[in-house]
Amino acid sequence: METKTDLKHPFFTAEERGILFDLYRQLLRLSGDALQPDDCRKLKLTLQRTVESGRVGRDLFGLNPIIKDMQTAVIVADEIGMRRASILGVMLHDTVRIGLCTTQQIAQEYGDDVAGIVRGLLRVQELYTKSPAVESENFRNLLLSFAEDVRVILIMIANRVNLMRQIKDATNDEARLQVAGEAAYLYAPLAHKLGLYKLKSELEDLALKYTEHDIYYHIKEKLNETKASRDRYIAAFIGPIEQKLKEAGLKFHIKGRTKSIHSIYQKMKKQKCAFEGVYDLFAIRVILDAAPEREKQECWQVYSIVTDMYQPNPKRLRDWLSVPKSNGYESLHITVMGPEGKWVEVQIRTERMDEVAERGLAAHWRYKGVKGESGLDEWLTSVREALESNDAQGLEAMDQFKMDLYEDEVFVFTPKGDLFKLGKGSTVLDFAFAIHSRVGCRCIGAKVNGRNVPLRQKLQSGDQVEIMTSNTQTPKQDWLNIVTTSKARTKIRQALKEIAAKQYAFAKETLERKFKNRKIEYDEPIMMRLIKRMGYKVVTDFYQAIADETLDVNLIIDRYLEQQRRESDTNHDEIVYRSAEGYNMTPTDEATSATREDVLVIDQNLKGIDFTLARCCSPIYGDDVFGFVSVTGGIKIHRCDCPNATDLRTRFGYRIVKARWAGKGAGKQYPVNLRVVGHDDIGIVTNLTSIISKEAGITLRGIAIDSNDGLFAGTLTIMVDNTAHLETLVKKLRTVKGVKQVERNNV
Repeated sequence: METKTDLKHPFFTAEERGILFDLYRQLLRLSGDALQPDDCRKLKLTLQRTVESGRVGRDLFGLNPIIKDMQTAVIVADEIGMRRASILGVMLHDTVRIGLCTTQQIAQEYGDDVAGIVRGLLRVQELYTKSPAVESENFRNLLLSFAEDVRVILIMIANRVNLMRQIKDATNDEARLQVAGEAAYLYAPLAHKLGLYKLKSELEDLALKYTEHDIYYHIKEKLNETKASRDRYIAAFIGPIEQKLKEAGLKFHIKGRTKSIHSIYQKMKKQKCAFEGVYDLFAIRVILDAAPEREKQECWQVYSIVTDMYQPNPKRLRDWLSVPKSNGYESLHITVMGPEGKWVEVQIRTERMDEVAERGLAAHWRYKGVKGESGLDEWLTSVREALESNDAQGLEAMDQFKMDLYEDEVFVFTPKGDLFKLGKGSTVLDFAFAIHSRVGCRCIGAKVNGRNVPLRQKLQSGDQVEIMTSNTQTPKQDWLNIVTTSKARTKIRQALKEIAAKQYAFAKETLERKFKNRKIEYDEPIMMRLIKRMGYKVVTDFYQAIADETLDVNLIIDRYLEQQRRESDTNHDEIVYRSAEGYNMTPTDEATSATREDVLVIDQNLKGIDFTLARCCSPIYGDDVFGFVSVTGGIKIHRCDCPNATDLRTRFGYRIVKARWAGKGAGKQYPVNLRVVGHDDIGIVTNLTSIISKEAGITLRGIAIDSNDGLFAGTLTIMVDNTAHLETLVKKLRTVKGVKQVERNNV
């Protein structure tokens, strides 16, 4: 097929036309052997019709949809390794969306596989009509409906990676922040679970770049500054290993891999240190060219050679050779003491294992040679179970799902030797529900390695577990505090609801039978008013009290008769009914300003609104802020760069309120923590406190200093009235001799 197309439509700029031809050639190169002879011609004609129809438009970022789809198709083909159906599905879904053809026609032209993917992508598109970011609840339902074809989920990840790459120069900051937050919160964990570690790292890095711009570039510059010394160290470390591996007759190549900026930032936060305090900035990867039957043997041979040369840390051995992860990941990770006393992580794997690690499940299927391998089926089942509860606990289920994605696994055995994979921290009760929901509901305990243990006993890898059951056992409410897996939570909630429904029906039937026996007419409205008067906000709680025998039925009937007499004695003639015809609605200020944007104006004289300043980021006058409606009804004010901001916006977007400061900052002081790092000098603290004491309107409230290896790291707690005074103080503190760093702490 010729490489030029006739898409010279005004919809494409001159620059976009060049990009289009480059992408077109890439797709031909990547998918030429996968596509059928007539696919390219038909696809070209379809895209021309799509553009000429004038029905496709650019998104919130001004991106061209044809080019964006083609870029996604290249990622799908090149970086994930998917084939014909996925590539064509990405390119054709817009044509069906705008009504130029139907999924039935796609099925006839290209096959049912392509049509199925198009149908899935169209449902994704529906969620993006109002905003480029999917809300957590929608995403949750989306996963549930797509769990039958994981290729659609892989395409969603590819599409998000592409979008994150393209919006680096976007002017719509709010939309970009939302897209980036969602990429970090939802898509990166999903890519991790599917084994797409390369794309997962890229999503996390780009999300950090857009949400924490200064931190991202600070780490990037530091990495560039230390690259030469890092390269020298890697060369010195791998030189002796290469020599020994060659002598052993192994075919291999070795590469050094620097950790992602996001993972370095996480280590800095976890260890509460500067960039210089993070020592394991890179990992060494030994990749073997081994025959399938010799893979494990040669990997352990390399392990033996490396640990003979460098002292290993036994606590940091990760063996995913013997028992691979559920997403197909196989590798051997060890951490050894290298030259200069530095810990170095070494990953040992084969070419096949490396491709599975880079491309995820798609590569795993290709090596297995089957369409639906059992590990994938297990994962899809767990996704459905984690998400199938559609009740008020929806967001909690989403949280649990996110935890499940990141959790390590434990491997336990039944008495017959069957292997089960569970999340780290799983209990006996989780294991019982993993076997079957009936086993879980009747579980009274277990024997772990021949020893009797209770329901809440946590399991360790290698445990042999025999579940003990009783026909009289039923699920209890506190079981929800024992289990950790989403499947067990869902099944327990379902069982509790069924028990409550049965008890409700039994209690109501008992009450109505008593009424009948005493020949009293049962009036539902009177009973509802009585229930409310007795202090029950929910009817089910009232009937549950009857079922538990904490409420006496005879007492209820006496109260009912009393309520009935009281209502019959009320003089209804005093009620005055007004005609709707004579009523005129007075327009309010709110009605006239309904179209205005709602912004909470924060003022120290604000009356009638319960608001507090969040402790997680300690906002002060002048900070860019937003409000978050808490469950108690009050509003918490957070800084826009609060570490929790991304999470709150992604999960609870409907509870976010725009906010700004009003009036003047003077007159009210706010606590601020400053982290100061510098050389351990006896006079440095005196200099710092001297500067603070001379600043008008700023008070030093506390100071804590830690000294270690010639450096000190301290936290200064000050009271300040606005950001302008704070910035002036920080600039002065940075000029003190010996001070290396002064930053505002979130807590």
